[in-house]
Amino acid sequence: MAGVNETVVREFVFLGFSSLARLQQLLFVIFLLFYLFTLGTNATIISTIVLDRALHTPMYFFLAVLSCSETCYTFVIVPKMLVDLLTQKESISFLGCAIQMFTFLFLGCSHSFLLAAMGYDRYVAICNPLRYTVLMGHVVCVRLVAVACVCGFTVSLVTTSLVFHLPFHSSNQLHHFFCDISPVLKLASQHSRLSQMVIFMLGVFVLVIPLLLILVSYICIISAILKIPSSVGRYKAFSTCASHLIVVTVHYGCASFNYLRPKSNHSSSQDTLISVSYTILTPLFNPMIYSLRNKEFKSALRRAMGQTSFPVN
Repeated sequence: MAGVNETVVREFVFLGFSSLARLQQLLFVIFLLFYLFTLGTNATIISTIVLDRALHTPMYFFLAVLSCSETCYTFVIVPKMLVDLLTQKESISFLGCAIQMFTFLFLGCSHSFLLAAMGYDRYVAICNPLRYTVLMGHVVCVRLVAVACVCGFTVSLVTTSLVFHLPFHSSNQLHHFFCDISPVLKLASQHSRLSQMVIFMLGVFVLVIPLLLILVSYICIISAILKIPSSVGRYKAFSTCASHLIVVTVHYGCASFNYLRPKSNHSSSQDTLISVSYTILTPLFNPMIYSLRNKEFKSALRRAMGQTSFPVN
C-alpha cells in the first residue's frame, strides 16, 4: 500500500451479463427454470435412493452423493446470479467473494475425485464381480467419499488463500458472474509467478490425476469386457459404465478448457459461456444421464411414487 491514491477493494462488481442488459429478465426466467428443474431432479434422485432398499448399493450411494454435491454447487452460484440479473448493481463483498470461491472450488474439486471413485466402483464391479461386495463395502465407500472431500477442501483452501492474499487496489469490476479464479486474479494489483504456478499445478492435480485414475480403470474394464464371449453380455457390462463416461467427458472437458488453458487464451466472453455450461447446464443434464436411462432406477422411482400402473418411459 505504498501508493497514496490507492484504494483497497472492499467489494467486486459483476459484469458477466452486462453486455446482455436487455436480455437479463429473459435470462433470469430461463436460468430460474433450469435451476428449479435441477433441484427437483436431484431431490427426486436422492429421496428415491434413500427410500428404496434395492438401490442401497455402492453405485447408487455414489450417485446420491454426486446429486447432493451438484445441488450444493448450484446453490453457491445460481441464486446470487439470479438476484444479480434483476438488480442494477451486481456486487459482492470481498469476504463474500472469498467464501464463494472457496465453496465452489471445494465442491468442484471433490466432484472430480468423486468421479474417480465412481470409476473405481465400475472397475471392481466388472473386473472383480465375485469380490464386489467385499471390496466395495459401505465403510470403503464412505472412506472414498471422505478422501474426495479432504482433497477438495485442501485444494480449495490453498487456492483461495493464495488468491485473496494478493493486493487488490485498482479496479473492482469482475468480468464474470461469480468469483472464479481467473477473473479475480486479473484484478490483483500484482501477483507472483510462484502463486500462478502453484494454482496451475493444483488445477492439474485436481483434473489430471483423477482423470488418469479413471482412464486406468476403463482400460482394465474394456479389457475385461472384450473377454466376455456373448455380445449381449458385453453390451450389458458396457451399459453400466456409459452414464459415468458421459458425465466424465462433460465435466473434465469443460473444467480443463476453463482452467488449463494458457492465460493468453482467456477471454471474458469465453469464460462466461463455459462457466454457464458447467454451473447450470451440466448439473441439469447429469441427473437425467444417470437416472432417466437407468431401468433399475426408473423401477424404484415407480415404487416410491406408488404409480406402477403408469410406467416411466
